Amino acid sequence: MWVLECGDEILLLDCGVMFPEAEMLGVDLVLPDVTYLREQKEKIKAILLTHGHEDHIGAIPHLLADLGFPPIHGTPLTIGMVTGKLKEHRLLDRATLVRFQAGQKFTVGSFTVEPFHVAHSIPDTVGFAITTPAGLVVYLTDWKFDHTPVDGQPTDTTFIAELGRRNPLVLLTDCVRVESKGYTPSEQTVGEAFDNIFATAPGRIIVATFASNISRVQQAIDSAEAYGRKVALVGRSMENNSKIAFELGYLRAEEGTLIRPHETGNYPDDQVAIVCTGSQGEPMAALARMANRDHQHVKIKPGDTVVVSATPIPGNEVSVGRVINNLFRLGADVIYGTSGVHVSGHAAQEELKMVLTLLRPEFVVPFHGDFRHMVLYRKLALGMGGLFQADNVILAENGSILEFSQNYGKITGKAPVGYVYVDGTTVGDVGNVVVRDRQLLSRDGILMVVVSIDRTTGEMVAGPDVVSRGFVYMRQSDDLIEATKEAVRTALNGHMGDGQTETDTAFIHRKIKDSVSEFLYSQTKRRPMVIPVVMEV
Repeated sequence: MWVLECGDEILLLDCGVMFPEAEMLGVDLVLPDVTYLREQKEKIKAILLTHGHEDHIGAIPHLLADLGFPPIHGTPLTIGMVTGKLKEHRLLDRATLVRFQAGQKFTVGSFTVEPFHVAHSIPDTVGFAITTPAGLVVYLTDWKFDHTPVDGQPTDTTFIAELGRRNPLVLLTDCVRVESKGYTPSEQTVGEAFDNIFATAPGRIIVATFASNISRVQQAIDSAEAYGRKVALVGRSMENNSKIAFELGYLRAEEGTLIRPHETGNYPDDQVAIVCTGSQGEPMAALARMANRDHQHVKIKPGDTVVVSATPIPGNEVSVGRVINNLFRLGADVIYGTSGVHVSGHAAQEELKMVLTLLRPEFVVPFHGDFRHMVLYRKLALGMGGLFQADNVILAENGSILEFSQNYGKITGKAPVGYVYVDGTTVGDVGNVVVRDRQLLSRDGILMVVVSIDRTTGEMVAGPDVVSRGFVYMRQSDDLIEATKEAVRTALNGHMGDGQTETDTAFIHRKIKDSVSEFLYSQTKRRPMVIPVVMEV
């Protein structure tokens, strides 16, 4: 999410989710932290969306109320996908949705917005040229120069060149594929790879891809129709997104091509194709359930060809590998990796250089990549024959506040930012402390020490009892558990039972925790979470 602020007006550019990293245990999604916006939500004029991928629209239902329900502007397919999300969260009646087409100029407050078409892996993707009182801002995220895209809508290079003649003040651009030389291949190459697979596969074909990758779903349908196969769309998000895309005309299929998942058994294997979710190894997605023999309608068997049409998001490699291994175990032929069944939707080095040459902005802010990508992008820009100086390529991180005016651009501050975690249906209830506790529990386990004391005399009347989970196997570690109990008795002797002082439960609590933690570390070099339970009787 970018915040574009001028005077008393704010525009928000995209509103996406991040997928949890491996150490974020139990977390389902990560949202942008909108603390900076909460106190000034009356200034927010609109949210502008570039396209319908989760990392650009996924946070809307979770954050819309916090942002004061500003109008949401997007292309028809993007708004269609947002509508589905808002309906699910029962927020549709409170939201204001505004549709626009690429090339259709509109005004929001003192900002003039010109959306222009860019090629990506989902149709209806746009970039924004935003004229502000301070100058022209070009927001170009998730794009590539694809001259033969599946939807027939290449990136609008003519308009980009025209923007270059208007002296843009700043370009905000995606840099995630800056490490890749040359050009990103066209989506058309995936269609050719699909054709080869569909021409030779002996049994069922199962294509796994992102549910929002509408162009890839279309290519699978086209190849299936060319080789006389029926197509079943499997997975909740795949069915929902495809339904919206069919209704809006972004997906097309001949009558009779589409069948329901439970109907796949009614046709010979060589007449069936399945397009499903799970290309990232998500445990509850369709492909993982098929690989675990847990799917209601699709059981993997020898003769099946599975096409994993995506590259693993960093952090997901282990999950994806596990699913692929299981598919091979069940006798399927799995096609994945560098076999032409996936191309990126992001620009490589030569395309990034071409945009810089066409636009020649005064300042460039690379984003949508790791810090190494941003540094490499700066190196790329500085190597373009003196077109840019080091001060003109600004590396901003989460929370950076940048200020721009003519001949001036720099980072001037830092807004409060962190991660807001979604766990199940709760937003923000799971904070860093909870995640840290989960990490500790997963590493060293938990030990509960239960003692009962007499409220009047302070004597221990029962216990200590020790219960362990994830630390040691109780039966095999009787000696350690007994020694732990003895350590508790020793720690509490002399501090209780004299009948002279009133019992201080908090003190006993602390004493147990400290003595047990110290003892266990000396014995095992591990630090389980110690939870004392002190009961007064």
